[in-house]
Amino acid sequence: MAGYSPTRCGATLTYLHRVPLDVSEPDPENDARPRALATAADLSAFVGGRERALVMFETEGCGKCQAMGPVLDGIARTTDAAVATMNPRDDPALIDDYDVRSVPKLLLFEGGELVGTRADGFLGVEEVRAFLASPADSRA
Repeated sequence: MAGYSPTRCGATLTYLHRVPLDVSEPDPENDARPRALATAADLSAFVGGRERALVMFETEGCGKCQAMGPVLDGIARTTDAAVATMNPRDDPALIDDYDVRSVPKLLLFEGGELVGTRADGFLGVEEVRAFLASPADSRA
């Protein structure tokens, strides 16, 4: 299936929608869904081209990360933040650059600058909304 990436979760094979990777320009239609990023260059282009960007670092096989999928879908559709996901293992320098010690880890960028992080495991929609509203008040 073109445009879909199979991911194995336990005994279930699921298909995650992957939005095409032209991340440098904001696109209201595609920014209403989480984007999949692959490199530090993709991350820089994504956050640099948007007023607000929420990025979740995740790893393959992480159940909490997969459970965050519907939460991020809702956040992308209902807030002004563009949303992306990324496996920091795809570009290992990101692990040190963003002090990734556990996943899922949320990073909030405003005007291309990192303004907040949150690494508390699974968060519901209201907790993510609170993080977007007050990133300085969130736990790192």
